[in-house]
Amino acid sequence: MAKLYYGTTTEPIRIDDRMLAHVKVVVATKLRRGESFTMSWVHGEDEPTGRSTIWLQPSIPLRFVFDSEQPESLDQNLLKRLANDANSSRGLSLDIALDETAANTVPPRTATAKATSTRSFVRAA
Repeated sequence: MAKLYYGTTTEPIRIDDRMLAHVKVVVATKLRRGESFTMSWVHGEDEPTGRSTIWLQPSIPLRFVFDSEQPESLDQNLLKRLANDANSSRGLSLDIALDETAANTVPPRTATAKATSTRSFVRAA
């Protein structure tokens, strides 16, 4: 489990490594633009029942700590979905199952499919 440290609190927000890699890209993009927004999640099994929401803005310190030494590969569809959530009045919600997003992705092209672009938008976090 990766950790997101928010503000001056010493207790981290625990998030799956792969999800946090995607969240990092969306959060960094929004904060770099000077945009504030909310982020919400359901508490983990080792925490009291409930959900939390924080207000993210450029002046509040954030630190992303990953368990894995290697960067996660990013899913363009998940990035778009998280970015759209972050841009909405609802805010960024981490209640998306990673399995659900993988099932909704387009399967890779076969060797006989005509490629329309060779550029990949999936990068490591």
